[in-house]
Amino acid sequence: MASDPRRFLRYLEAERNAAMLYRALSGAVDGDRREALLELAAIEDEHASHWVDKLTEYGVPIPPPPTSLDPTDAALVARARGAGLADVLAHLEQAEGADAGMYDAEPEAPDSMSEDEREHIEVFARMRSTLPETATVDPVPPRGTSGHRVVSPDRGEPWHRGDRSGATRAAVFGISDGLVSNTALVMGFAGAATSNSTVLFAGLAGLLAGAFSMAAGEYVSVASQRDLFRREIEIEAAELRDKPEEEQRELELIYRAKGLDRASAASVAAQIMSDPKTALDTLAREELGLDPSELGSPVRVAVSSFLAFAVGATVAVVPYLFFLSPGASSVAPAVMAISLAMVTMLVVGGVVGRLSGRGVVFSALRQFLWGTGAALVTFAVGRLIGVNIG
Repeated sequence: MASDPRRFLRYLEAERNAAMLYRALSGAVDGDRREALLELAAIEDEHASHWVDKLTEYGVPIPPPPTSLDPTDAALVARARGAGLADVLAHLEQAEGADAGMYDAEPEAPDSMSEDEREHIEVFARMRSTLPETATVDPVPPRGTSGHRVVSPDRGEPWHRGDRSGATRAAVFGISDGLVSNTALVMGFAGAATSNSTVLFAGLAGLLAGAFSMAAGEYVSVASQRDLFRREIEIEAAELRDKPEEEQRELELIYRAKGLDRASAASVAAQIMSDPKTALDTLAREELGLDPSELGSPVRVAVSSFLAFAVGATVAVVPYLFFLSPGASSVAPAVMAISLAMVTMLVVGGVVGRLSGRGVVFSALRQFLWGTGAALVTFAVGRLIGVNIG
């Protein structure tokens, strides 16, 4: 099949349909976005001309160009005209992503053709990021094969907007995990009617084991993420070194999709590309959504997790420090521990809700109910089984 020139007919049809679709969509917008869509259509026309030449070279009859949109594309245009371009941009981005690798294994396609297809993804992504409406994505049947990753224009979690290293996120969740897990552990031993010293020992052991485990897990997670980010930037640096013209053109398309006119976008891209360091930093931010200077600190996050878990785990342990004398009540420290833990759960839950945007009251109550529920269950299990340690 790879040697059969009739395969070019499929490419020709796809390029012609895409050009017709982009021209039809250009009628739904104006200004620079309309111009960008028309330019995309012109690029697809160039691709179609290439396949016409190839078909002619191999003596394959060339079908007439389509005179109307296929039903799927016609529906997209209707949606764009009725609800706005933003309503179909996510669909177009996904479609281009599905088709991005269609020419990777095609020996008769020039390298620039594959690059053009990938740049189209970025154009639609940037258009989507600069329009106020939220588009939905429908399943898109691919025109060809694909192994290319579609890069979303909106990257990053709320936690990372002011804390790229993830230390704040690790600290908040560390306190929450330490509080809930160690309170449940302490209540389990308290329910088993063991001595106060045994409960204290169990609580301290749980504190250390959980803190070290939390720190190790966060360190490995952030270190792996940092390695991945560095690899992405290295790939971008290689592309910048080997194909500077294509990277400059990509920057132009990005800024045009953001609303700059053709001349301004070309001027800005040329100025950025004049300094390799600035160019790499800009491409990393614009294309990958990364800040090369803030890729996360594994050590900082590990330390933050360790200390945070220890702080949360200490809450249920502290009361037992004051009831170690012979004959001391075992009920009083248990009541104090669960009371102190419940108050802390409400506070920590509220902080999590504030940071996550989920709502202070909702998150506080959720933390309280799950945390106290876990503590009561382990207390009941300990009382029922009557485990005797030491």
